[in-house]
Amino acid sequence: MSTYPQPQSNPNETLNSAPRSHRRKVAKQSAAALALVLLGVGVGVGGDYLFAHNSMVTGTSAVAQSNSPEANKKATQSQPSDDAQPYNRIAEIVQQVGPAVVRIDSSRTVNNPNADLFNEPFFRNFFGSQMPQMPDKEVQKGTGSGFIINDNGTILTNAHVVDGAEQVTVTLKDGRTFEGKVMGKDPVTDVAVVKIAANNLPTLKIGDSNSLQPGEMAIAIGNPMGLDNTVTEGIISATGRTAGQVGVPDKRVDFIQTDAAINPGNSGGPLLNQRGEVIGINTAIIQGAQGLGFAIPIDTARRISDQLIASGKVEHPFLGIQMVTLTPEVKQEINSNPNSGLSVYEDKGVLVVRVVPDSPADKAGLRAGDVIEQVNGQPVEDADALQEAVENSGVGKNLELGLKRNGQEMNLAVKAGAYPTAQAETN
Repeated sequence: MSTYPQPQSNPNETLNSAPRSHRRKVAKQSAAALALVLLGVGVGVGGDYLFAHNSMVTGTSAVAQSNSPEANKKATQSQPSDDAQPYNRIAEIVQQVGPAVVRIDSSRTVNNPNADLFNEPFFRNFFGSQMPQMPDKEVQKGTGSGFIINDNGTILTNAHVVDGAEQVTVTLKDGRTFEGKVMGKDPVTDVAVVKIAANNLPTLKIGDSNSLQPGEMAIAIGNPMGLDNTVTEGIISATGRTAGQVGVPDKRVDFIQTDAAINPGNSGGPLLNQRGEVIGINTAIIQGAQGLGFAIPIDTARRISDQLIASGKVEHPFLGIQMVTLTPEVKQEINSNPNSGLSVYEDKGVLVVRVVPDSPADKAGLRAGDVIEQVNGQPVEDADALQEAVENSGVGKNLELGLKRNGQEMNLAVKAGAYPTAQAETN
């Protein structure tokens, strides 16, 4: 099974929907020891079972005693038996929703990285006629999870589960197998929609991820390490974790954090609440840590999936700037670096580090060294807030930027463009 890791990123540095190859580090990495892993094969949740025990009356009995044999018989029957099984809400949820969780197997053909190695003169001279034959191509396979949201075979999963897949196979809990067609995928939010030719399928009920509170119970069902229909349980650890905090500034998601026991194979599977409703898509972990799992909120996933189902693609607005959140420490580091090419006068705001040529920001006259302090009259204190404002603006909409250039206040109007999808998928 393969995983699809993301490179380590500086949470304080982000490229506003511009190609990641244009990014360079400006501030020190605040999370250098943590590397986010997007598991093309996994996310899960671990914990212990929650039981609702029957009430037991101790001390003086609340049941009136009687000398009547019939009354005593009824009183005895009303008491809980030692053999009674405790009510298990998790087991009930699993029985209800389990059939709607699927396994997704994908395969793709890639260049064999060892093929060119054996074509080197050294190896040819060494092996001679015994030179091993290495194929130019090899097939990579991965396994993930997904869940059915429509009885006609519409399935939600992660984009990285089916990224580059030439063949997608969907296996239901009852053992039936179908060829899956990728209706669309959005690498910016890591959401994908797969369709199978089937009807009258079990489905999951969509919940409300906007109302989640830390401490609520969370249940995950998926296929970690090839162990189909594995159930794990934990809690919601936090909500609204920005892409910058998590370490993937190129993504546009405010993640749900869970104390998940993460395993390859759960990626793309559902995160459920105590009512058995989907609240998120399990997506990523922090490598080398325990209990740090992340899920895409279902409200975000549903918004993206609706667009993918309708048109097969999603348009994300972008400006085309590389930016960093200003702090006194970042200011000092930039000003003391003779190679930065920038002079910073402000202690807070969002510093434009680079403007992508021919981007909306470039056409509007935005320059490296500008410090953005407001968007449409609302203050922005960090890069994540600016990214969110751009995402909410819509493609083709004007954004009024209040900024300072060389310490002087000025305003610029920038029309948001459409994020180049091809670049996103390459990144």
